[in-house]
Amino acid sequence: MKRLALSIASLLLGVGIGAIILYAGARWLRFDNPVLIRFGIGKPEVIGFLPYWLLDKADKEYRNHLTTLTYFGLAVDTDGKPIYLVNPGEEDPGWTALKGDRWEKQKNKAKSLKLSLLVHSADEDVIRELLVSPKEKAAALVAEVSPIMKKRGFTDLNLDIESFSVASDGATSAFTEFVGTVAREAKDGGIETVTVEIPPVALFRNNIADPVALGALADRVVLMTYDYHYSGSFLAGPVAPVDGAGTVREFDVTMAVAEAVRQIPKEKIILGIPLYGYEWETIEKTPGAATIPGSAQTASSRRIAELLGSCASCSAIIDDVTREPYIVYNDGGHFQQLHYENEASMKEKIALAKSFDLAGVALWALGYEDGTILTPLTAYRDEIDWDPRR
Repeated sequence: MKRLALSIASLLLGVGIGAIILYAGARWLRFDNPVLIRFGIGKPEVIGFLPYWLLDKADKEYRNHLTTLTYFGLAVDTDGKPIYLVNPGEEDPGWTALKGDRWEKQKNKAKSLKLSLLVHSADEDVIRELLVSPKEKAAALVAEVSPIMKKRGFTDLNLDIESFSVASDGATSAFTEFVGTVAREAKDGGIETVTVEIPPVALFRNNIADPVALGALADRVVLMTYDYHYSGSFLAGPVAPVDGAGTVREFDVTMAVAEAVRQIPKEKIILGIPLYGYEWETIEKTPGAATIPGSAQTASSRRIAELLGSCASCSAIIDDVTREPYIVYNDGGHFQQLHYENEASMKEKIALAKSFDLAGVALWALGYEDGTILTPLTAYRDEIDWDPRR
């Protein structure tokens, strides 16, 4: 009997040790394991941004394509705290949606994904005030969002403070202090990782975002390489051209990434990829023609797929330089130009991320996608890369 008891105990001990090893192995092989990242081993990260206004349109099985689901988001006020009320009795829509059933439904579908909460501001007046006493306001931000994140299962804090104005050295230093305080307070508060966004212009001109400093402070840096042409552009053109700097636009995506890896550790860089484009009415049918002011609208890849399925005179052309598709057609006497993203351009962006050995890619925004544009991400996400050059 004693021998049997010892055998059973040994068996249970073996099963327990095996379970621990399997669990530890699963944790060890996570895409964001810092030791693996340090030695260039690990799977790419694929972040999907899900804004509150697209919660109902985001209808794919994103866990088949992503590693991280990022909720967009909570707006930041001048005191560093989230905005809960936009008017007396009227809640901020990002806050309302976060508490509601629509986000809960998306979160339940994404049980295997890491969850990230994004806090944001693109208001120059708000940002200017944030940079007054930046340490105190950063600490207030983390103190306010930490319990929200813990309650709702978020483990990553995404900081998206976007300014496109030329910044003084003092403003840049203050923003670095703000981000540094957020990063320290977040880790002390049990938040696993901190991600920041920077616009490509920050790589080439004075901006509040110092890529070198932020690359040292953050766990991940999302390079927002899109909107090279946008709704207010005077000329129609690609949203995220792979090449064409100096001809199509001042910069292109390849140029931005090449500069980013000079300033930021490449194992921290996430390449931003749009799931949309723009449609303009233009004065002529030549690609890149002048736009009619006020005619622009966002063209999601989902809408483009519907257009191609219903418009007999519409056909997509892949530009050899920008490596992005476009459509030009006549709509009742008016020329329409659409420059956008599809499955082919997604493959181009993934190939670019791989060629520079980046940490991964990020998608703006879930809900815009058609039925095929996300397909290349599954194979990319599941690759295990081992590059001793890192």
